[in-house]
Amino acid sequence: MIPTEDPALRSEAAGRSYKYYDLVMAAFVTVLLCSNLIGPGKACMVWGVTFGAGNLFFPISYIFGDVLTEVYGYSRTRKVIWAGFVALAFAGLMGLAVVRMPPDPAVPFNRQIQPALELVFGNTWRIVLASMLAYWAGDFTNSYVMAKMKLLTRGRWLWSRTITSTLAGQAVDSTIFYPLAFLGLWEAETILKVIAFNCVFKVSVEAVLTPVTYAVVAFLKRAENEDYYDWHTDFNPFSLKSS
Repeated sequence: MIPTEDPALRSEAAGRSYKYYDLVMAAFVTVLLCSNLIGPGKACMVWGVTFGAGNLFFPISYIFGDVLTEVYGYSRTRKVIWAGFVALAFAGLMGLAVVRMPPDPAVPFNRQIQPALELVFGNTWRIVLASMLAYWAGDFTNSYVMAKMKLLTRGRWLWSRTITSTLAGQAVDSTIFYPLAFLGLWEAETILKVIAFNCVFKVSVEAVLTPVTYAVVAFLKRAENEDYYDWHTDFNPFSLKSS
């Protein structure tokens, strides 16, 4: 593994290429887009509890964020978060444009498909912007807490870092999204209940999948010969430097 406290070795690490980094980035963006585009279109009920289908899969993006920060460090995770943000913005704009384009009345199936498109992809600008801002702030919070806790724990107790960082990230995400998207449409008490439920539910998913996180992290650290510590990292979320 590369000890990143040494400036020379840190510079060497910044210029490294990795076998699986791009693959993990692609998986992260895929899960993010699917959970935001497909998931919200259906409300599910399991054991008497109702929730959006996307809630089952959105926490997986946080697991990818934890894995990226743990193995490759905050600065490389920062690039992945921005890649997800751009993809989410493009998907939102595309959804708004496609839904609002006038359908051709001469095409028979347009009469059936247009209402379905409006239902699944017809989010308002308010919801799209709230979703993008909440994702950006929540994921950067998750990665920052994960990186800082790794330094504090000297790389021990991975489970404590993944769960704590997810709790912090999901709290920021939900606290931003639901008021921005639904204040004035839902009662304040309902918004608070939904925020609390989402935090508990998504952190529970993270906890249940902890063994999977351990296995993926161990595999990547061996395969990449990397275990990055953000001793001297610039944590500015708007910087795209690799250190």
